[in-house]
Amino acid sequence: MHALEESETGEVAFASFRQPAWHALGTVFQEEVSTAQMLSLAYLDKWNIRLEPVALPARSHRSWYAVTRTNPFDSEDDVLGIVGKRYKALQNEELFTFADNMLDGGRWETAGSIKNGTVVFGSLALERETVLDPSGVSDKINNYLLIHTSHDGSVAVQVSVTPVRVVCQNTLNLALSGVKQSFKIRHTQSLDGMVMAAKETLGLANTYLDEFDKLAQELIETEISPAKFQSVLEKVYPKPSKIDLKGSLTKWENKIDTIKFIYNGPTNEMISGTAWGALNAITERLDWYRIGREGNGESVAASASGFDATTNKEKARVLYAVKQLVAA
Repeated sequence: MHALEESETGEVAFASFRQPAWHALGTVFQEEVSTAQMLSLAYLDKWNIRLEPVALPARSHRSWYAVTRTNPFDSEDDVLGIVGKRYKALQNEELFTFADNMLDGGRWETAGSIKNGTVVFGSLALERETVLDPSGVSDKINNYLLIHTSHDGSVAVQVSVTPVRVVCQNTLNLALSGVKQSFKIRHTQSLDGMVMAAKETLGLANTYLDEFDKLAQELIETEISPAKFQSVLEKVYPKPSKIDLKGSLTKWENKIDTIKFIYNGPTNEMISGTAWGALNAITERLDWYRIGREGNGESVAASASGFDATTNKEKARVLYAVKQLVAA
């Protein structure tokens, strides 16, 4: 399941530069576009996000507001969430202009809406790229400026630097010790005057990318045997000690089999047998093969976009396990 916002007639709130996404939905465009054009292609413009008072009993001591928008497909009003009086409504146009200003004009790569319009995101290409083992496997990593937020009060405005492995579009959001890759602004604050602060914080992201490049090169140079790879898998996902009625052993076996399939498959063909291949096989399953939490696909779409906090935390745990075991 892709979980992108979709109209009853099949239009999808997603746009991508040149490359169709894994779900093959949305609009693919071939030439660079402006911020306004990107918003239009992804059905993110003219939402007219606004706060409307919620009727409450006379004795109520608090004020609540419905975050309301004009639906981009049918022009009807939608309620996206209920928030308090300190919440500041943010237009998608403001969000995307903010990201564009951080790069003083950049190339838009993707944009879209998930969770029925409550979460929107976009990514801009950074000039910096990483090529691991250029005279050998030549594994390429592109870097993006990712911006996302929610319109229901659940997520702050967040800008982050996100490395993506090109061959499988695997988002490598990895928590590296001591370096920043993101900047957050709460919905009780204004974006006005925040561009310079965000630029300063994300200027430090070059340090993050330096550390990322160093780590990736170290992992791709570290060979591991099939036995070592198995030990990595069992460290990350321990085999159930007891077989219960929920089929925990079968679920574990399916998970391990999927990771091994990826590890030996076409997206890992040139890097299997290395610690880098092990890390990518496990994280690729998280991005593209797992079943969405609570039986839906929303978390899968968020994961693959790089802003799902739960998945990013899991990737950090995987990275730690890989580093520990290959160093042993």
